[in-house]
Amino acid sequence: MIPEPLEVVFWDAQHGNATYIETPNGLHIAIDLGIGSYGGDRDFSPLLHLKRKYYVNQLDGVIITHPHKDHIDDIMNFYELTPKSFACPRQLLKEDVMIDIKEEDKKLFERYFQIKEYYPPPLPDERNPLLAQNNGGVDFQIFSPLSCDKSNINNHSLVIVISYANSKVIIAGDNEPPSWKELLEKDNFVKAIKNVDILLAPHHGRDSGFHSELFKHFTPYLTVISDGRFCDSSATSRYSNVSKGWTVHHRNGSDKEERKCVTTRSDGVIVVKFGYNNDNKPFIDVRIN
Repeated sequence: MIPEPLEVVFWDAQHGNATYIETPNGLHIAIDLGIGSYGGDRDFSPLLHLKRKYYVNQLDGVIITHPHKDHIDDIMNFYELTPKSFACPRQLLKEDVMIDIKEEDKKLFERYFQIKEYYPPPLPDERNPLLAQNNGGVDFQIFSPLSCDKSNINNHSLVIVISYANSKVIIAGDNEPPSWKELLEKDNFVKAIKNVDILLAPHHGRDSGFHSELFKHFTPYLTVISDGRFCDSSATSRYSNVSKGWTVHHRNGSDKEERKCVTTRSDGVIVVKFGYNNDNKPFIDVRIN
């Protein structure tokens, strides 16, 4: 029997990041909790959409790459899906994050730290949705920069490398060159990113997140950039230059085209599936609009 594919959905979260993953055996995982939509609904909630349209009543895991507003804006709906597990950069303390937080945003961050305290690590192996034996064969590797100055918490973003069906996707948080340099000194990180196929661009495709040394270790077929249409995605052309290109299908028709970059600001929600076809050969299927 051919196993089910791994599905990765990059929501159009305007200025933020929000990713949904359904594993081959039906586990549900959210990475980052941005909000918004390409259609103009700035308050669109990916979590409530999962509940109402995908009929997901419980998340098996939530991962926050780092606690900036554009990555936790949907956190007030967190308990609507009663997640079983929660991961975040544990080294970032409340006093590191709450500096200069606007008064109207403090409730978001208070909820984040409440959740962080409620879900202490480690999770027992038998309950960990990120272990391949529990999720249908998907390998999740999480890397956390630790040595960078906490004055820029972008450089403490978790990096998630997801492998399935001989393919890899990397979700890069908002890391910038100082944290990339730190991670590239680790042999296990260099090994993990080898032959990455799909890259979710760090820091929303901005120049500040681009680090050329990364691309000495992998050349993605496709780079996904998550950002609003009026926001700074200044490194889009640079990511196009380091990506090989992949066939992208339009969901509402038979049109297809080869692309090196897709962006939520111009392409809307991006759905990627990794799996095996009837000949037991691996495939990557990318659909936009």
